[in-house]
Amino acid sequence: MASTYTGLGTQLMATGENAGTWGTKTNTNLNIIEQIAGGYIAVDINGGAQTTTLAVSDGSTGAALANRVIEFTGAITGNQIVTIPLDVETFYIVKNTTSDGSDTYTVQFKYVTGSGSSVTFAAGDRGTKIIYAAADDATNPNIVDATSAFVTATSTTTLTNKTFTAPKFADGGFIADANGNESLVFGTTASALNEVKITNAATGTAGPIIASQGQTNSNLQLRPAGSGKITVGSAAANATISSNGAYDLVLETNEGTSSGTITLTDASNGNITLAPEGTGEVVIGSGSAAGDITTSGAYDLILDTNEGTNSGNITITDAANGAITLTPNGTGVVNVAGSMNPSISSTGKAMVLGF
Repeated sequence: MASTYTGLGTQLMATGENAGTWGTKTNTNLNIIEQIAGGYIAVDINGGAQTTTLAVSDGSTGAALANRVIEFTGAITGNQIVTIPLDVETFYIVKNTTSDGSDTYTVQFKYVTGSGSSVTFAAGDRGTKIIYAAADDATNPNIVDATSAFVTATSTTTLTNKTFTAPKFADGGFIADANGNESLVFGTTASALNEVKITNAATGTAGPIIASQGQTNSNLQLRPAGSGKITVGSAAANATISSNGAYDLVLETNEGTSSGTITLTDASNGNITLAPEGTGEVVIGSGSAAGDITTSGAYDLILDTNEGTNSGNITITDAANGAITLTPNGTGVVNVAGSMNPSISSTGKAMVLGF
């Protein structure tokens, strides 16, 4: 009885056969098995549209199909088809590194005959696929792309309950939403030092977004697009901006350079201080209508200096027919001055005083 061969070329020797050459043939078989387990081969498929047939050489090493990794190479000028025999059943790691200059042509991997499935590298796809060949049905043998079952450099994979330690994003790389649209985009700066840290929080505590590590006293910048605005609140309730802890809240421009400030002092009975820069002024009104300063509720409005220390005041009394009282401090007087004769007048029944 003569030897037979497997689909990938290993020799199955009959009893009593190959006397004196058993060792040599067994070593060849072992080499073939080693190739099948982890061998690599490059197959040049350069040229125009054509079919390249990968064959098995029974009882000898070197056949393309008796390797685990197959790389397709060469400059192609037409669509390529690569076929394997019907009796081959195994899996391959297939890499397409062909070139065509314009990413126009495809490379198809299939059984030599039959109407089963095949696997095709689309035009421009210079990737790697994990493929298995199942020839259990000679009429419909299947070549199946199993890459989606693995995480690869080009795969679209859903990961659940995985921990990322230090993933890297390309400049402009992003985390996408369920539709693949940009949700959070990452930019790259050469020799970056400062970063943003986002931390969750326990019940009753706000989760912070902070400028973490890097430089001491580094700014945290929120930048709208174009002339857009930074908005706060839920659109269903009043919005509040507050300091984190017992600290004043200061509003300024230009990072404090040549800027006036509004300071909300954190203290019982704390002041709200409007401090123009240099000789600047506090301006009330829109410039197209009268400005208005008023109290919130039924309370008098008092204007004084130096937080009321050694200061006269003007009191606008909140009441029907309420008075406006000018009260100098101590022996101070109320001065009325002008470039002409100063005067005080009224549109009511009061006396008009003139000088």
